[in-house]
Amino acid sequence: MNRVEIESFLKSFLLFFISLGVLIAILFYINYTKEVQTLDTKLFSEMRVCSFDLKCKQFEIDFIPMENQKLYKLYKNENGLSSFYPIPTSEKNIMALYFKQDKYDKELQKLQKTSLIEFFIFLMVIFILSILFSFYALYPLRNALTLTQEFIKDILHDFNTPLASLRLNTSMLKLEIGENEKINRLEQSVANILYLQEHLRSYLHNHSLEKSELDLNTLIVTQVHMIEKNYPNIHFKIDIPSLQVRANKEAFIRIIDNLLTNACKYNKPAGSVKILYIQKTQCLEIIDTGKGIQHPQKVFHRFYKEQERGIGIGLHIVKKLCDELDIKISIKSILGQGSIFSLNLSKLILS
Repeated sequence: MNRVEIESFLKSFLLFFISLGVLIAILFYINYTKEVQTLDTKLFSEMRVCSFDLKCKQFEIDFIPMENQKLYKLYKNENGLSSFYPIPTSEKNIMALYFKQDKYDKELQKLQKTSLIEFFIFLMVIFILSILFSFYALYPLRNALTLTQEFIKDILHDFNTPLASLRLNTSMLKLEIGENEKINRLEQSVANILYLQEHLRSYLHNHSLEKSELDLNTLIVTQVHMIEKNYPNIHFKIDIPSLQVRANKEAFIRIIDNLLTNACKYNKPAGSVKILYIQKTQCLEIIDTGKGIQHPQKVFHRFYKEQERGIGIGLHIVKKLCDELDIKISIKSILGQGSIFSLNLSKLILS
């Protein structure tokens, strides 16, 4: 199961199990209270019988002066149970029957033990039913996710032919009429679609199952060399030690590539991009001197964007990939000064 399915399963299981568990606990408590009342009634009945024949070993019998005691009534206190009965030949004294607290506690412990065993048996049944219910509730979601992913894959595959035709015809137009602003816009639009296509294809794959050992410095340097060709006016600075991490290479490259591209795309003319590794916090930081972000807390929301360029899905996919790779991503930004994207790699670093 992927992350979404696991989350849905756990939420369904916990909701069903906790709800029924609490309900069963309340019912067992009410039943236990009634069992205690039944025990008290049973003991009181035995006391009344004992008051006639005095043949009862479990009770202690005493004769006390008549004061304010109510006859034929069960009393319960810290000393146990007691009740009082008249003596036919005496008007000043009465008979007192006692059931000591230690004996009463033993009877209560028997009830508690029986109730707890029954409760845990019911709890195990609820546990099994909760698992079955969660799988049953998850089944339509899994089918929907599978169908959606297959549909997206088919769409991405069908994009290849028209995109290839667009790129070919754009190149031919450029050869025929030379440099043209409209053709450049068309090429940029095609590049954006291809970029989005790569993002979606990367996101659909199950990266968590395909991890490998990567050299962080080598990977960053390689990506910077590829990107700086498209942004010759941007100055790059890399300060990363030789560090080994374990992650899915394709997903990790997609994260770095997107952050570096954004740092260049929304930078100032002749701006700079720094890629640093902070040993103390185990964070990889990408610092740019760009326009800054007005609402940093929203940049990872789907389709959110503050510029006309792009469609607002790149950083959303980056956040999803970071979650999948156990990377904590954060951002600090000041309008007009730039942004800092921080990737906590503590769970990826190999000792």
